[in-house]
Amino acid sequence: MSGEVVNVGIIGGGLMGREIAAALRRWPALIDHPADPRLVAVCDINPDAMEWFDTISTVRLKTTDYHELLADPEIDVVYVAVRHDLHEQLYIDTIRSGKALLAEKPFGIDRSAADAVMKAIAATPKSFVRVSSEMPFFPGAQWAVNYIQSGALGRIVEAKCAFLHSSDLDTQKPLNWKRQQKFCGEAGVMNDLGMHTWHVPLRLGWKPERVMGILQDIVTERPGPDGSPMPCDTWDNAVIHSWASHDGSPFPLTTETKRIDPGEKNTWEFEAIGMSGGVRYSTKNPKEVQVFAIIDVPGAGREQSWQRIDVGSQAVWPTVTGGNFESGFSDAILQMWAAFLAERAGKLGKGFGAARPEEAALTHRIFAAAKQSHESGCFTPPHE
Repeated sequence: MSGEVVNVGIIGGGLMGREIAAALRRWPALIDHPADPRLVAVCDINPDAMEWFDTISTVRLKTTDYHELLADPEIDVVYVAVRHDLHEQLYIDTIRSGKALLAEKPFGIDRSAADAVMKAIAATPKSFVRVSSEMPFFPGAQWAVNYIQSGALGRIVEAKCAFLHSSDLDTQKPLNWKRQQKFCGEAGVMNDLGMHTWHVPLRLGWKPERVMGILQDIVTERPGPDGSPMPCDTWDNAVIHSWASHDGSPFPLTTETKRIDPGEKNTWEFEAIGMSGGVRYSTKNPKEVQVFAIIDVPGAGREQSWQRIDVGSQAVWPTVTGGNFESGFSDAILQMWAAFLAERAGKLGKGFGAARPEEAALTHRIFAAAKQSHESGCFTPPHE
């Protein structure tokens, strides 16, 4: 590797912390990247959670106190993956330590927490902060973004982005922090999955002007530590209908975040349809993008057509992977980190970057407006 060595620390050694560690081990798959990241430190309040990282030879610090990690002068970048109620203080402390931060969604448990982090960023001019959102880094998602930015849609008729799970279909699944407001936040599933559905629309400039939330708390109790039922008080599913504008023309924009969508596991879907064209992409078939066009059909004249196109493996940053191969979730994480560290180095150019703090902060206003509209039955503007 010829890039600048970047020492990385992880706070939160759970599922996503391990995924990030694995992605950094695959860094040589990237071609001529300006950074050479090395995982050197891990923090978790549970010592057992850090044992997995013993197999990574570059890790020299394991600690249960995140202050120790932030005090290490050799660490350049910190990735934080902890409960939502812990975001605010950890993010502020990381920013004030002078280290770059890749923060997990939802960037604070609520609007107040996100605003406090934004103030810390403003008070630290050299800070570099982005927010984790992997799904738009699938090659097909990038293909769809490029298609829209080309102007091929013409006037937009409608657009939709969804992130779908069936992880809570099992009503006997034990209660955990993501199913409790005091840890996850009043926005529930919108906090946990909403950044996935708003990253692309907001990056395209589709800021919602009015929203209508349709929220469901389907499973109201789950087994507690002793097996007896305990309140499960977060939203399981959320559909947000909104009005946005593109080139001055309004159009309906819908986002869906669902933990109970029978038949789904971890599906990200995006669709935008216009008067001149259309595009659809779903991670359910990661190699395929669908494109709409009016085409000349020999012997039949002009007809409407949805065409299926294979997009291959290449996304934001070029890799050694064969261009005709399929991509998966681990590839999307690698691409997100490639974009994050390239942008930190000033080398991303016009490439699609990780979610910005201001985009994450805006989602909290969207979620709050969706909750208010659900309660009132009226469209509600996100408040500045």
